[in-house]
Amino acid sequence: MAADILSDVLKEVHLSGALFFDVEGCAPWVAEAPPSCAFKALIMPEAQHVINYHVVANGACWVRLLDGDAEPIRLTAGSVVVFPRGEPHVLSSEPGLRAPFDPAVFKAPLPERLEPLMLSRNGDGPGTVRLICGFLGCDVLPFNPLLASLPGMLVITDGYSERDGWLASLIRAAVTEGRAHRDGGHNVLSRLSELIFIEAVRIHAERLPAEARGWLAALRIPHVGRAIALLHDDPARAWTLSSLARAAGVSRTVLAGTFKETLGVPPMSYLASWRMQIAAGLLADTERSLFDIAEAVGYESDASFSRAFRRATGSSPGAWRAQRH
Repeated sequence: MAADILSDVLKEVHLSGALFFDVEGCAPWVAEAPPSCAFKALIMPEAQHVINYHVVANGACWVRLLDGDAEPIRLTAGSVVVFPRGEPHVLSSEPGLRAPFDPAVFKAPLPERLEPLMLSRNGDGPGTVRLICGFLGCDVLPFNPLLASLPGMLVITDGYSERDGWLASLIRAAVTEGRAHRDGGHNVLSRLSELIFIEAVRIHAERLPAEARGWLAALRIPHVGRAIALLHDDPARAWTLSSLARAAGVSRTVLAGTFKETLGVPPMSYLASWRMQIAAGLLADTERSLFDIAEAVGYESDASFSRAFRRATGSSPGAWRAQRH
């Protein structure tokens, strides 16, 4: 059930991937990245938000968030590090190295395959590394429950051994496809970028401690996961806390308490936010009338829907549609 809900969210937030860079470095080397919002317009201008991540194809390196007092983490072959909120970070052959970011690496037009990228302070030492740098676009507004549930830096350090090598197969496929120069390679790399990210999220979700909170953790609680699935399956239904609790197989008190404790919002607030995300997608991707969209997400009139949409996004449905088009 959790995987189905995750797929539903990834579809509604318009996850789209692109793999751009095949990076090789010899120690000492360093590569620094600013917040993804600083270069979003250069690589994925149509996306609301850009997630960046790196895969260590072979060798080893260090990664550290630039904000806060985070300690550096050593990455080895098969490691995947994801920055869901596009946090500024630095990768290097040893801890403590810094170098200014050069936006010229995002040259136009963007490459149709994985392009070699020269690293700042690239040396000639024995410590070599090969990285695949990936980028994904997605929505953050009106509602993206997945992003809020992920850490600022998500690290999978044993990707080559996880799931009998499934993640390793995706990484190797990206490396092979990037250097093959075959027709359709850009599209294949985009799909591989999405798959690597999704697999990293699934591994992270499976490893969450029992006391974890947030959207991913909520999917593991049987009655909360059922309730979320019901809301996603039929968002237009006139749900009440009582009817949702009955369908989930628990009392109103149990559902309300567990839902709020785990997700931080009541079930009906979650439903309202999810309805707005669906509506935003329909406004952007279809020509359906305002009344049809309102009805599809459970509103009896386009006027009541418009008021709710403006509260959630700060924009009218018409303005939202015009901007996305």
